[in-house]
Amino acid sequence: MKRYILLFAFMLILPAHLHSQYYFGRNKVQYDNFKWKILRTDHFDIYYYPEMRKLAEIGAAYAEDAYKRLVNKFDQNISRRIPLIFYSNHLHFQETNTIPNLIPPGVGGFFEFLKGRVVIPANGSLSDFKHVINHELVHVFMHSKVNRVLKDHRRVNNGGPPLWFTEGLAEYWSEGWDTEAEMFIRDATLSGYIVPVSQMYRIFGTFLMYKEGQAVCKFIAERFGEEKILQLMENLWMANDFSTVMRYTLGVDYRQFDEMWLYDMKKKKYPILENSDMPGMVSQKITVKGINTKPAFCRFDDEDRLIFVSNRIGYSNIYQMRYTPGNPQPEVKVVVKGERTSNFESFNLLRSKIDANNAGELVFVAKSKGKDAIYKVDLRSRKVQNRLQFDGIVTLFSPCWSPDGDRIVFTGVDFGGQSDLYIYNFKTQTLEKLTNDFYDDRDPSWSPKGDYIAFSSDRTATGNKGAHNLFVYSLASGDIRYLTYGNHNDLTPAWSPDGRSIAFVSDRDDAYNIWMMRVPESPPQFVSRAAGAEFPTDRADYPSALDNKTAFRRLTRFVTGAFDPEWTDDNALIFTAFEKFSFQLRRLANVGDLFRDAEPQKPDSMLGITKKWPLPSLDGKTRATTMTYKLKFNLDIAQSQISQDPIYGTSGGAQFAFSDMLGNHQYYFLIYNTGTSRSDFIKSFNVAITKLNLAHRAKTAYGLYHYAGNYYTRSDGYYYERRYGGFVAVSYPLSVFQRIEVSFNLRQSNKDWYGLRRLDALLVSNFVSWVRDNSLWGATGPIDGERFNFAVGHTLDVRKSNVNFYTLQGDYRRYYRIGPQVTYAVRLWGAFNLGKEAIPYFMGGSWDFRLYPQWSIWGRKLFLVSQELRVPFIDQFVVAFPFGGLGFRSIKGALFADFGNAWDDKLRTILGSYGFSFRLNIGGFLVLRYDIGQRFMVDGINSRFRNSSFDFSPRWYREFFFGWDF
Repeated sequence: MKRYILLFAFMLILPAHLHSQYYFGRNKVQYDNFKWKILRTDHFDIYYYPEMRKLAEIGAAYAEDAYKRLVNKFDQNISRRIPLIFYSNHLHFQETNTIPNLIPPGVGGFFEFLKGRVVIPANGSLSDFKHVINHELVHVFMHSKVNRVLKDHRRVNNGGPPLWFTEGLAEYWSEGWDTEAEMFIRDATLSGYIVPVSQMYRIFGTFLMYKEGQAVCKFIAERFGEEKILQLMENLWMANDFSTVMRYTLGVDYRQFDEMWLYDMKKKKYPILENSDMPGMVSQKITVKGINTKPAFCRFDDEDRLIFVSNRIGYSNIYQMRYTPGNPQPEVKVVVKGERTSNFESFNLLRSKIDANNAGELVFVAKSKGKDAIYKVDLRSRKVQNRLQFDGIVTLFSPCWSPDGDRIVFTGVDFGGQSDLYIYNFKTQTLEKLTNDFYDDRDPSWSPKGDYIAFSSDRTATGNKGAHNLFVYSLASGDIRYLTYGNHNDLTPAWSPDGRSIAFVSDRDDAYNIWMMRVPESPPQFVSRAAGAEFPTDRADYPSALDNKTAFRRLTRFVTGAFDPEWTDDNALIFTAFEKFSFQLRRLANVGDLFRDAEPQKPDSMLGITKKWPLPSLDGKTRATTMTYKLKFNLDIAQSQISQDPIYGTSGGAQFAFSDMLGNHQYYFLIYNTGTSRSDFIKSFNVAITKLNLAHRAKTAYGLYHYAGNYYTRSDGYYYERRYGGFVAVSYPLSVFQRIEVSFNLRQSNKDWYGLRRLDALLVSNFVSWVRDNSLWGATGPIDGERFNFAVGHTLDVRKSNVNFYTLQGDYRRYYRIGPQVTYAVRLWGAFNLGKEAIPYFMGGSWDFRLYPQWSIWGRKLFLVSQELRVPFIDQFVVAFPFGGLGFRSIKGALFADFGNAWDDKLRTILGSYGFSFRLNIGGFLVLRYDIGQRFMVDGINSRFRNSSFDFSPRWYREFFFGWDF
C-alpha cells in the first residue's frame, strides 16, 4: 500500500499534462459527509457516526466480549487501545479512506497494519457483524503475538505465518465450523480440487484458501490439540519456513501433514455420497458458464421465461431465457448490463434476489450513485420504467412482487444499520415499513392470495447464534407467527403457485438442502406483533405454526448446497446449486412426486419458545465514554534513500507521510539534496509538501515545492534548473467510472544551460481533464470496456511571456470481447503542445510504441495507434521446488501492430512495428512482458500519401520489460 500512496502523492506534484497522460482508474466517491464520533470502552476506540449510535454500542459489546475470549486464546494482552472503525452498511464502507484502493463487494472488513486499524461494515445481520468483529480481532491478536515472539528472539527477518494460516485461524477462532465451510470443503474433497498445504501458494488470497485454512486449523485442533495452534505462533522464531515450524511443533512437516489431513478429509467426506448426491447428477442442468444465481420465473406473451444474474462474461448482467425443460441450451439474452455505468454499478450476486411478474416486469436491486436502487424494467423492451431510492435507506435486498402487480416487498437497511421489511406501492407511490427492530428480516415472499408475506429472520431465541427461522407476516393485522423454529438456518421461502406449500432452504442436516412444508388453509393463531410485543414464555398450549396434518419434508439430499428455490408452472423448482466451486442453475422436476415419496418429518416444536434474543449491551463493568472526533495526525511512512549517478554523483533524501485515523486528511513530505560540493549544499535542497483532503466528494490537493539540480533531456540537453512554487488540484468524481480533474500550478523556473543560455520565467499552468474507466481486467490487463483521458491546458510565463504554449491530448482505449478469452484492443493516442517553448512528448518501449528503444521518439506533436489481439496461451502452471513452489495464473499471447510518430513542424514519416507478445502474471501484481517482431517505416508522407515508400526491416527485434497491457 505504501507504494501506491507515494505514487499518488508524486503524481499530484507532477504537471497536469504528465499526470493525465497515464492515469486512469475508477473512483472512490464520497457520497456522504459523516460526522464522526468516538465511543471509548476499556480496550477500544470505536469510530462511528451518530445515525448508527445503537449499532456502535452493540458492536462495542461484541468487541469487548471477543477481547476477553481472545486474551485467553492467545495468552496475550494488547498493550494499546485498538481502533475500530464501524460503518452501518457495505456501501458506506466502500467510501473509507483508511486504504486507498477500491473495495469490492465481497470484502467484509479488514485489519490494516499501518495504524493497527480494524475497519468493519454491518450488513443488516448482527450475527454476521459479530463474526466479522471476531475475525478481525483474531488478526489483531495474532499480529501482536507474532511480533512479540519474533522481537523476544530477535528475529527481525522472519516473514511470519503464511496467509492461509492467518486467515484460516481468523475464521476458525471466530466462528468455529459452520455449514458454509462444510459445503466448500466437501465440494473440494469430492470434486478433487482440494489443495494440499504444501501447494497452498496455488490458491493464494482466494476464498478457497480461507476455507481450507479454516479446515486445517480445525484438523490441527482435533488431531493434535488446540494448544498446538498457539504453539505454532510461539515457535515461529525457530525457522524461516512454516513447514519446519510445523515439524518442530506437531512432529510433521508439510508433506507428512498433507498425507494425514487429506486422508482424513477423504474418510470423512466420501461416505456422505452413500446417501447423498452432487446436485448436477440428480437435477437438470440449466446453466454451465460463469456464476449464475437468483433465478426468477414468469410467463408473458404465451412463453415461460427464466431471469437470472450471471457474471459469465466477467461483467455481471441480468439475463433471460425461454424456460424449455426439454432444451438443455436455450438462447440467453441480456436484459440489463451491469458494472459499466453509474446506474448499475454492481449487483449483489449472492445476497439479493430478483423477481418478475406475468406482466413482463422485472424488479431488482443495483448499486447506483452511493445507494442501492430498486429498478423496474420491462422485459420486452428492456427499458427502465421506475428507479426507486429512499431517504434514509441505504442498502436494499430481494424485492418481491405482490400478486396484483402493484406492490413490492423488500428488505431495507437504513442509515443506522437496522434491517427491516418494507412495502412500496407503485400506484400510490407510498412506502410502508412493516418491521422496526435490529433483527435480520430477509428474503420476503408474497403469498399468491396477497394476504401473507413469508420471510426469514433471526428473531428467535437462537438468533444470537446466527440461526434464522421462517415467519409469516399478516398484512391484515400486522402480526407475525412462526413457521419453523430451531437452531438452524431456514432461508429464502417460496410459495407454490396454489399457495398451499412453501419451499425453502435449510441446513438442519448440515448441508443446505431444499425442504418443503404444507401450509394450513386456516392459519393458526398469530403469536407476535411486528411492533415488538414479546412472545409467550413456556406455555404448554402455545399454538404450533403447523398442525399435525401438515407435512414437512426434505426434497433433496445434496452433498454441497442448494439456494433460492423458485417455482415454475409445471410443478418444478429452479434453484442455484453449488458444485465444483461454482454456482449454477438447476431444475428439480416433479416436486409433487418428490414430496410424496420423501420421508415425513415432524414439524418444529413450538413448545418452549421464549423471548426474542436480547440485543447485546455493554455490561456495568465496562466503562464507555463518547467524544467528538478531532483530527490527530500520526506518522505512516518514514523512509530514506541514497542514489548514485555516474554523472551527477551521490544524492540522498527522505520521505514522510502523515494521516489522521480515518485517512481523510494526509500530508506528504519529500526532502533530498543534489549538491555535489559544500558550497552548493544549501541551494541544492529539494523539498515538497503536499496536503490531500479526501473527506468530501471533491478531492483536493495543494502544496509547495522547491527543486534544484542538474538535469538532462533529449530536447534540452544538459542544464541546471531551480524551480519553486505551489499547486492546487481538484478531482471531482461524476461517478465511480468518470471524473473531472482541474489543476493550477504556479512556479518560478530558472534554467541555465551552463552559461550558453538562460531562461527566467514565472510559469502558470492550468489543466482540465475528463477521465472515464469502466474496463474489466484480466490477468495481464483490460479485456473489456473502455477508458479514456481527454485533457486541455495552457502554460504561460506571466511576467515576460518567454513561455506560452497550449496542450491538447486524448488517450482513448477500447476493448472488444471476441470470445470468452479473446480480446481485440485498440489504443488511440494523440498529444500536441503548441506554442513558444512547448515541452516535447516522448514514447518508445513496451509500454506504448513496441520494439523501439525506450523513450527514443520525441516531439511536440505525437500520435500513436496500437492494436492487439489478445489470446490465451497457457491458463495456469506451477513450478514446484523442494522448499515450496510458484504458481502462475496465466501466460497470455498477443498479435500486435503499432504505428505512429512524434514531430515538431511537419510529419514526414510514420513508424510502425508488428509482431507477437507474451505476458506472464506473477503473484497477481507483476506482469512480465516479452515482445518480438519487426519494424516498418512509411516515408514521404503527404495529404494523399502520394510518393510514399514503405520500408520493412528484415531484422527481428526483441524486447523484455514489465507492466500491464494498455
